[in-house]
Amino acid sequence: MTVLAFDVGGTDVKAALVDADGTVRTVLRSPTPRAGEDTPVLVVAEIARLAGELRTTHPDATPAAAGLVVPGMVDEERGLAVWSENLGWHDAPLRAMAREALGVPVAFGHDTAAGGLAERRLGAAAGYDDVAVVTIGTGIAAALVVGGRPHRGGGLAGEIGHAPVAGSDEPCACGRRGCLEATASAAAITRRYDARTGTGVAGARDVLARATAGDAVAREIWDSAVVALAFSFAHLVAVLAPEAIVVGGGLAHAGPALFEPLGSQLAAYLTFQRMPALLPARIGGDAGVLGAALMAQDLIR
Repeated sequence: MTVLAFDVGGTDVKAALVDADGTVRTVLRSPTPRAGEDTPVLVVAEIARLAGELRTTHPDATPAAAGLVVPGMVDEERGLAVWSENLGWHDAPLRAMAREALGVPVAFGHDTAAGGLAERRLGAAAGYDDVAVVTIGTGIAAALVVGGRPHRGGGLAGEIGHAPVAGSDEPCACGRRGCLEATASAAAITRRYDARTGTGVAGARDVLARATAGDAVAREIWDSAVVALAFSFAHLVAVLAPEAIVVGGGLAHAGPALFEPLGSQLAAYLTFQRMPALLPARIGGDAGVLGAALMAQDLIR
């Protein structure tokens, strides 16, 4: 029941060796390779390299399966990475490619869904039958649980990052304008501040720090991101009535600076609807790779 787990993100690839009891022996990280149409080949080569490093470091472990999760739209049944605007691939047969490269059965799925699985079994979403786990990082997506069951919609459900939000005309990598992801993702907050000021910042946390210190442009951009997130969450509440919305990813590390205004703005958008609990994710940045490990263990079972 020892398994390999891989979480391919827009910025980096995480790889882990996880034992049957859930013990994570090692987590490795490397930059996500990008080369247009050749990106799937390079990604699979990178996870094979990381798997080799894990096996060399832990010669006593013989992985029985692997879990691989990726961003964008996925077809879990056919094992295809259908589309990712951040990585630029289309209909890549990643499950088959990974199975050949790794030599073990491979469970394949969506990175946010995997993070939601980990949060549901082991983290902040445990105990809720109706819950959304929203990851805010390079992109924005939600893992949805309805009536105690994951709702995947053929791999298409939960892509809230590419739903339009009011008052935004920001260009999105998907080719449209005004998407939530183009306004409120950690990458978008950084990009928008850089475009307005010409000042390079390290990331969204830096923008928040500047907003807290009195930078008017940083404050405007941060506040508009919070309003956009609340707008999107209000639609989730109206359609799914979740008991809780769990927020993970890099932006969740802002703590009260995010959750307090987000809760106030969401409450202002709602009338008769049930106000969900807004909870920070408990598992943190390794939720996707831990979820991939759970998927691999489920495949063995």
